[in-house]
Amino acid sequence: MLRTSFRQAAVARPLRCFSTTARVMTEGATGSPPKTGGSGDAFQRREKANEDYAIRQREKEKLLELKKKLVEQQEHLNRLSQHIDDITREQGGEKN
Repeated sequence: MLRTSFRQAAVARPLRCFSTTARVMTEGATGSPPKTGGSGDAFQRREKANEDYAIRQREKEKLLELKKKLVEQQEHLNRLSQHIDDITREQGGEKN
């Protein structure tokens, strides 16, 4: 008899499942344990890969700009050298 009264009491009342505390996460928390040099979760690995890719792209652009400037400077030096040669020929500095 005692068993049936417990069963009836459990069935009669609806169960309410709710939490009174909010789950607090810090900025950047993804639910994984703190990183201590390990590989981290998939989101962290993907984020790092994206950041690394963006940095490589910026460095590549900078290198291309530097190469372009280097070519321009070499052309400028060649023009100056040619101009100096022309001036010395005109003045008779070289015996042609």
